[in-house]
Amino acid sequence: MKKQFFAWIIALMPVVALAAGSGYPLDKADIDLRDQAALQDGAKTFANYCMGCHSAQYQRYERVANDIGIPHDLMMENLVFTGAKIGDHMKIGMRPDDAKVWFGAAPPDLTLVARVRGADWLYTYLRTFYEDATRPLGANNKLFPNVGMPNVLADLQGRQVIGCKQVPLRDDNHKVVYDPLTAKPVTKESCEELTIVPNTGKQTAEEFDTTVRNLVTFLAYSADPNKLESQRIGMYVLLYLAFFFIFAYLLKREYWKDVH
Repeated sequence: MKKQFFAWIIALMPVVALAAGSGYPLDKADIDLRDQAALQDGAKTFANYCMGCHSAQYQRYERVANDIGIPHDLMMENLVFTGAKIGDHMKIGMRPDDAKVWFGAAPPDLTLVARVRGADWLYTYLRTFYEDATRPLGANNKLFPNVGMPNVLADLQGRQVIGCKQVPLRDDNHKVVYDPLTAKPVTKESCEELTIVPNTGKQTAEEFDTTVRNLVTFLAYSADPNKLESQRIGMYVLLYLAFFFIFAYLLKREYWKDVH
């Protein structure tokens, strides 16, 4: 038993390490898997901005279209660019061997990335790219330092750089410090903050956050397409067990009523 226990611990260590990240504070994604409009927008963003390098090879176009309410003809016209058929897996045209030569490593498949990283991690990661001329692809990331990936959403977000701005002062527990007299947050100037160069992106900050949230919503769906159905069935199972418990308890009382 001890050997099996330690084997499980060792097997889970890489997953824990991936989820831990760099210690950068995560923003809440607040995704809603029941929001079909968000899922459809996220699928569009994934197909147009991510599938040049990243596949979702454990998903099929047909299953995605059916689940998130996209007619098959619109799916084929707007989200399939590789000549694939509606029943094919969501693979990409780039060969892994070529990708390894171009990027140093083949970009990972993203079907299950939300399970490994989590929605909050992905939401924060996609919003914290910034320009870095020292990096081979011209971009770095606050959450994942020295990542080997370009900022593919830069034309939507705009040029994000490291600059100076007023930020809330936080204590050792990362809680915002408030002025006891004015009840307003105490601020300080920090020159290690992410700032957007004005008028360099197609979207406002709010629009970009929505785009990223919708993309993360789609990735979370892709990682577990049956999650909502599982939750629905789980509720019926719990209600059945609660109902059955009443009769089980009454039966127990009947059997034990003459036992002193």
